Amino acid sequence: MSNSPSSSEVDRISDAQGTKRLLIRQPDDWHVHLRDGAMLASTVDYTARQFARAIVMPNLAPPVTTVEQAVAYRERIAAALPSGRKFTPLMTAYLTDGIEPAEVERGFSEKVFTACKLYPAHATTNSAFGVTDVKKIHAVLETMERIGMPLLVHGEVTHRHIDIFDREAVFIEQVLSKVVADFPALKIVFEHITTADAVQFVEASSPNIGATITPHHLMINRNALFEGGIRPHLYCLPVAKREVHRLALRKAATSGNPRFFLGTDSAPHAVSDKESACGCAGIFNAPVALECYATVFDEEGALDKLEAFASENGPNFYGLPLNGGTVALERTAWRVEDQLAAADTAIVPFLAGSTVPWTFLGRETASVT
Repeated sequence: MSNSPSSSEVDRISDAQGTKRLLIRQPDDWHVHLRDGAMLASTVDYTARQFARAIVMPNLAPPVTTVEQAVAYRERIAAALPSGRKFTPLMTAYLTDGIEPAEVERGFSEKVFTACKLYPAHATTNSAFGVTDVKKIHAVLETMERIGMPLLVHGEVTHRHIDIFDREAVFIEQVLSKVVADFPALKIVFEHITTADAVQFVEASSPNIGATITPHHLMINRNALFEGGIRPHLYCLPVAKREVHRLALRKAATSGNPRFFLGTDSAPHAVSDKESACGCAGIFNAPVALECYATVFDEEGALDKLEAFASENGPNFYGLPLNGGTVALERTAWRVEDQLAAADTAIVPFLAGSTVPWTFLGRETASVT
């Protein structure tokens, strides 16, 4: 099958003096950590300048579990945006063992909660209040299935005897497959998938099951964490896996399958919190997100499929309208800064010090229908 663009796309992928320029419908980020306070104020525009909307993770301290907390957080995000910036944060509810189904339904009906997030307890950053047993939230899942509210899943088991590189595959077998069987009409987003097992699970499932894929899991495998020594700024959860899994993710992302879509899982941490005796999990890729995706799709000969992955598959899965504006990228190399100032400290962005072949030019005034 040819990867060349269709006749309707040719005018949006153009070459001028050997430099390729790409125009796509404005994308959304279907998984991002914006943090709070000074860190929110320092980092939110790295996401907002590229994306029209973003699914905002609720794992603050304390977590976002009520409608009132979500409204207040949404207002703090809006206040942190630069003047004139158009960006819509889509809020999520943090599921706990004791969360009330009525609160979840109220948040969804009032258009405060777009989805609910399932963190297995102690699976990742600020997940101590997460779900200890999925059976404890069956009443919530029944409600979500009935009202058409998506469930977002951090797909790892947390048993200490399970190897960290196997935890996603075991989660599919022990947890996710059972949730799908028990709630067949429930919309589920398997977030930041990292394995061929997850790709195969999504491909074999009903149209109710989708998945997000991060730029870093498309670009690095687990060897990168140990190249020349420990690389704490490449440590994230789920952790990067073997090369065979990275290649499976690239194939899925560029396949045109509408159930795979963009979700950066961008997660800023101060340098001191990463470079410590117990470094935090998370990769801050927002400053280079679209450039990374463009690089991957270009390498795979699939630039004509980037728009669907970045701008169409997510809204279609969530049942939301497509964005009308466009963004432009250009195949021009630039060097990623070693560190970025944020919240009176510094953050090391993904690909720090590296040269990236694509440059984000910004939002365009042109619109698409």
